[in-house]
Amino acid sequence: MRIWDVNPGYLNRQSLLGEHRELHAIVSIIKNNKKGYSRHPETLRWQGFGWALNQRHKLLAAEMNLRGYVDRTPVLLKTQRQKWPEVFVDPPANQLSILATKYKDKEQGRIPLPKNVQQLWAQHKYSVMARDEAEYKYIDGWVASRKTGEGINYIYPELLSLLRCPPGEGNLRNAIQHMWGYVSQHASFSGKAIEKKTMRNLLTQIQHLTFLHDVVYLKESTALGELQAWMR
Repeated sequence: MRIWDVNPGYLNRQSLLGEHRELHAIVSIIKNNKKGYSRHPETLRWQGFGWALNQRHKLLAAEMNLRGYVDRTPVLLKTQRQKWPEVFVDPPANQLSILATKYKDKEQGRIPLPKNVQQLWAQHKYSVMARDEAEYKYIDGWVASRKTGEGINYIYPELLSLLRCPPGEGNLRNAIQHMWGYVSQHASFSGKAIEKKTMRNLLTQIQHLTFLHDVVYLKESTALGELQAWMR
């Protein structure tokens, strides 16, 4: 039984659907006070964090949607709003290594497991931009100064922490408009029409055009899936 902390985009199909099932199992254990697996480390660390389980489920559902699956099983727990468990079964950076071993010679996720901090940052750029522009600029400069092979273990916990925060409306719009720049040439509507679209509709259009025209940079972005999970 495992609930990953890494972005669901790193999970292959089997792991993504498997976590979805196991998250619902943990929700059932917590809601119904079941004894089976009640002392499992994953169950214990999510006890009392209903809102976080709900949000992790939304992240999984958003990623499933990108891959053609429809989720019809919402999680309605709400305890401790905007609080996440601080305990990990495995540290976040270690989880990337675990997945690399697990996926050797097997199907990979939508997002390639990063080989260096520069690739890790490229995958997370727009997710961070949607949270904090100052933090985006700081991390961008920090990563640029690193040698290849340095920094994943250091910076990944910070990226994970940022992605657990809800995007602000202005920053979210800014990030989505930057993403739009990669697909705008394929759009059937004019630039003026963008202002009339909601951010959810615009992101949906970006997702569609990204896969239709194989825009690799966006296909390998955490923001392509996870931002949808934060929209009302």
